[in-house]
Amino acid sequence: MIVEERMYTMHVGKLPEFLETYEREALPLLRRHLGNQLGFFINEIGTPLNTIVHFWVYESHEDRERRHKALAADPAWPAYRAKNQPRMLHQENRVMRPAPFFEPILREMLKAAKAVTPSSSK
Repeated sequence: MIVEERMYTMHVGKLPEFLETYEREALPLLRRHLGNQLGFFINEIGTPLNTIVHFWVYESHEDRERRHKALAADPAWPAYRAKNQPRMLHQENRVMRPAPFFEPILREMLKAAKAVTPSSSK
């Protein structure tokens, strides 16, 4: 199991527009293709400001690669990126693995999240 952390820093004043477009257009695609979203957060204190951080969980690097290829092949994905990428100033990604004692907890968290996550069948 791996966890991908993605951090996007927006141009000043662009965060509300980014979030609105992300929720409306990207989130249904991401949930359909990437699946297990662990969290989505907005930085309020500290640097850099205007930053969002989100986490996605995959069974393996191969699972991540397969899911990202499916996302890239979806015709709605480039249209979304053309709208929101200009609002981004900087992006950082990293892939981590949970500590052995945390993986069972993470699996339970994902099960609970699936029970309350809206359907992504749009």
